[in-house]
Amino acid sequence: MAIIGYARVSTTDQDPQLQLDALSQAGAARIFTDHGVSGSTSSRPELDACLDHLREGDQLAVWKLDRLGRNTQHVLAVVDGLTSRGIGFRSHTEGLHTDGPMGKAMLTIMAAFAQLERDTMIERTRAGLAAAAANGRNGGRPRKVDDADAAKARALRDKGITATDIGK
Repeated sequence: MAIIGYARVSTTDQDPQLQLDALSQAGAARIFTDHGVSGSTSSRPELDACLDHLREGDQLAVWKLDRLGRNTQHVLAVVDGLTSRGIGFRSHTEGLHTDGPMGKAMLTIMAAFAQLERDTMIERTRAGLAAAAANGRNGGRPRKVDDADAAKARALRDKGITATDIGK
């Protein structure tokens, strides 16, 4: 039996080292890592490679359940696929595993709560953005050029002046 780890960070700026260290301490013989890939994306290159690598009797280990996916259906589909191939699953932070019926039941419940947490966070973010917009505040970087300067730049571009020269 080999323990195979999977780690994921959502942006290329994030560092997966915490996950890698935890999976190594858990005895992972090999760790597949996706960089800059959202958990809501069902196709992830390293996850796909990891799933292909796993053999009967192996165990897939993740640092936290949301690293496998944020959508309950996807997480449960991956775990069901593993189980049908005789492969175990363990999420170390939550202490979840597929070793028995209670473990599978708890995994289902925790996956549902993880999705609820994500959906609630998205809902709050959207409500906050809508409230800010209603108060005249727009997100994003402040504009560097006002409307008058933008009109001047367009007029210069229409005369055939290059963007570099307009910028100068």
